[in-house]
Amino acid sequence: MVLDNLSYGSDQSGLICGYLFAHGQAGKALHTNEALAWLQTNRAANDNSFIWLHFNLTNVAAEKWLHEHVSLPEEFYETLHEGSRSTRIEHADHNLIAVINDVLHDFAFEASDIATLWLSVTNNIMISARRKPLQSVDRLRNAVNHGEIFHSPSELLTHLLRDQADVLIGIVRNVIKKIDDIEDHLLADRLNKKRANLGEIRRVLVRLQRLLAPEPAALFRLLQKPPVWLAESDVQELRQSTEEFAVVLSDMASLQERIKLLQEEIAASENEQNNRSLFVLTVVTVLALPINMIAGLLGMNVGGIPLAQHEYGFWIVVAIVLTFTVIAGWLAFRKRDGD
Repeated sequence: MVLDNLSYGSDQSGLICGYLFAHGQAGKALHTNEALAWLQTNRAANDNSFIWLHFNLTNVAAEKWLHEHVSLPEEFYETLHEGSRSTRIEHADHNLIAVINDVLHDFAFEASDIATLWLSVTNNIMISARRKPLQSVDRLRNAVNHGEIFHSPSELLTHLLRDQADVLIGIVRNVIKKIDDIEDHLLADRLNKKRANLGEIRRVLVRLQRLLAPEPAALFRLLQKPPVWLAESDVQELRQSTEEFAVVLSDMASLQERIKLLQEEIAASENEQNNRSLFVLTVVTVLALPINMIAGLLGMNVGGIPLAQHEYGFWIVVAIVLTFTVIAGWLAFRKRDGD
């Protein structure tokens, strides 16, 4: 049974969810057998209907089912098994093949919370597959479940790309909030292990940008020579979503620079605190040096200790110690003021 709720299981074929879109109507949920029947009888019909099938690749039956029942180019299967996860969108044998990176539902600003979605799009079929539950594709599922109208698989793709941009915008806003909080703690001199948090956030942003940066360029190259079945209105929608996505990537780059500057400011503040602590330690050591030296000399168990029999010997020694301590302190603070 296909799961149409927010659980992330799949049926025996690996299908998470499937939808049939008739002209001008909301998507109708499909079971595996219904999807197979449509593929066998209706995919060639000129009735403007199309389907979207979403698979869970952790189910070993998913790829086998696709091989047996869906005519997909070899490039799609190659992308499933190649080591690179960098975003790419290309035209292969009348199909749009896309590798899109997205974040998990329980995203916690860790590099392992980024995973990949694979897509194959034609004029009447969209196939999507993933190994981990991703935010953008489930936003698209929710839109379909709530009755939003889609007229072509390319509209589904455009909606997915905009959902991806919205997810990134949410991440950027969360990062900005975290950075503002760290800055407030820094200004209030209540910084507590925030430098390490900045490092983790920056690493995640760098990884996201590295994986996602090729997406706008890949889409722009594709849109220069779009597939013949891609309508002009769909091309314009894809171009607009690509421009919006490029703006989000630019915001992420600016955010990385802000984090870098904040890290440098925190490092400078920590260095200043360390210098102050070192100066205090140095002053204490210098001030204690005269009394330690004199105590060591007078404490020797040998004859000829000066002032041993003098009536005011103790006070003379105290005066000598105080004199040398004052001189040492004056020299230390004068050097500090000079610096």
